[in-house]
Amino acid sequence: MAKINAEQLSRHLKPLSPVYCVSGDEPLLIQEAADAIRAAGRAQGFSERELFHVENHFDWGQFLQSANSLSLFASRKILEIRLGAKINDAGNKALVEYCNNPSTDNLVLIIGPKLDKSAQNAAWFKAVDKIGITCPIWPINEKQLPRWIEQRLHSAGLQVESDALALLAAKVEGNLLAAVQEIEKLKLIADAGPINAQVMASAVADNARYDVFSLMDKALLNDSAAAVRHLNGLKGEGADPILILWGIAREVRTLLALKNAQQAGQPLDVAARNQGIFEPHLSLMRQQLPRFKPAQLRLLLRQCALADRSMKGAAKLDTWGLLLDITLSLCGTRVLNNGSLRTLLKT
Repeated sequence: MAKINAEQLSRHLKPLSPVYCVSGDEPLLIQEAADAIRAAGRAQGFSERELFHVENHFDWGQFLQSANSLSLFASRKILEIRLGAKINDAGNKALVEYCNNPSTDNLVLIIGPKLDKSAQNAAWFKAVDKIGITCPIWPINEKQLPRWIEQRLHSAGLQVESDALALLAAKVEGNLLAAVQEIEKLKLIADAGPINAQVMASAVADNARYDVFSLMDKALLNDSAAAVRHLNGLKGEGADPILILWGIAREVRTLLALKNAQQAGQPLDVAARNQGIFEPHLSLMRQQLPRFKPAQLRLLLRQCALADRSMKGAAKLDTWGLLLDITLSLCGTRVLNNGSLRTLLKT
C-alpha cells in the first residue's frame, strides 16, 4: 500500500491496514508509533493482543497457528511481532503466506530495528509493503532537534523563546525521552507567556547521558568533538576511569575479534553473535569495521594496557590524557603524541 513516515501515520489508521511494519533505531518514536497503531486497533474492535518475540530459532509456526485460529472469545486480535533477530527463511515464508491471505480478524504489527537493504529486498517485506503500511522511523539529528522540540512544546500548549529552545536542545543532547520528560515538567511550572532562557535554565536538568556505552558509539561514529565532550562529561561527573577503560578495552577487543573472524572467512553475523553483539550496535560495528586494521587495534589494546598501568601506579602518566588519546584514535583522529606513546609501549 504505502511507505510513510511517522508524521503521516495518523492519516493511515482509519481504516486500518491489515499489516504494519514499524522499524528504526529511535526507541521513543517507535514506541509512539506502535502505541498509535494499537490504540487505533482497540478503537476498531481488536480487543486481544498476542506477542511474538522473534529471536534465533523462533518457531514461525506459532505465528501462523495463531493467525489462522479463531479466538476463544470470537474477538479480533492484534498479533505483535517484535524482531530481536533477522527474519530467517521460515519467517520469510510464513509472512508471505499470511500476506497472501490476511484475515480481517487480525491486525499484524511488526516492530524492529532499522531494516537494511537486504531486509527491504526480502520477499516478506515486499509482501507487507504490498498489502500494508511500512513506517521507517528516522532518528532526529542535531539540526532537526530544535524544530522537533518546538513542535512538542506547541502541542503541549507552551511557547518558548529561541534562546530557551536552544538551551533545552543542548541540555537533552539528542535524548528524545529526556526532552519529552522536560516538556512535561515545564507544563507544570511554566507561567503564561513565552518561556525565556532564565526560566528554562532553572527548570531543566542536565540530561546528557554520560555513560561508557554512549561514549563508544560516538567514537565509532567518528564524532571526535562529541566523544571528547562525552569523556569530559564522565570526568566531570567523577566517573571511575577504570570503568571507562574497561568499556574502551572491551570495544577494542570485540572489534579485533570481529576483524580476525572476517579474515578467517567467518560471516560477520556469526562472529558477532559469538561475541554477544546484537542490533542496533551490530549495525554500527558493521558500518565502521572496514576502517580499522588489526595492527591498529592491537596498538590500541597496548595503549589500554598502558592506561591500566598508569591507574595502578606502575606508570607515572596522565590517566585521563591516555583515555583521551585512545578515544580520539578510535574516532580515527591522529593523536599528536602518538609517537611518544609508541615509544612508551615498547618499554
